[in-house]
Amino acid sequence: MGRARGPTYHVPFRRRREGKTDYRRRLKLLFSKKHRVVVRKSNRYIRMQLISTDRFGDKTLVTVLSSELTKYGYDGGKCNCPAAYLTGLLFGKRAKEAGFDEGILDSGLISPVHGSNIYAALKGAVDSGFAIPHDPAVFPADDRITGNHIATFLQKPDITDTFHAVKDKITSEKEMIEKKEIEEESTTG
Repeated sequence: MGRARGPTYHVPFRRRREGKTDYRRRLKLLFSKKHRVVVRKSNRYIRMQLISTDRFGDKTLVTVLSSELTKYGYDGGKCNCPAAYLTGLLFGKRAKEAGFDEGILDSGLISPVHGSNIYAALKGAVDSGFAIPHDPAVFPADDRITGNHIATFLQKPDITDTFHAVKDKITSEKEMIEKKEIEEESTTG
């Protein structure tokens, strides 16, 4: 089999050749005129970013990495379903603090499998009050989000307790900040 030749041969963009970007999907996301909620999964961590696009390129507005969950007392794996949910919850909290209320999910080249870690992260962001268009049927089951499947496999029931404790820390911190903002508005207004 020979190489493609001729005056009509078109060389695909480099990121398309490398299998990194689906430009048709990216164009659809850009036409929505909303900030993109980018969820990327590596072998060790889950990263969520809020990205805006202008004619000069992309700008990252908010970034949360699942390794930050150790600050809240989470000592489990950083790339599993409970970590994805907690990362989404923390992402939604930080995005709301930064003044952003909505976005659209960008899963990249990852296959959209119902109940996957990407949708666990999406559920965390939605539960924090961040508006992202979605279908609730794609979310993982609650026992997977809380880590019951991991706790039964490892025979360590304290995993779910740790999950709930970290979730409470993240949400209580969010509520304290919201109360502080309301008090500041009432004193200035």
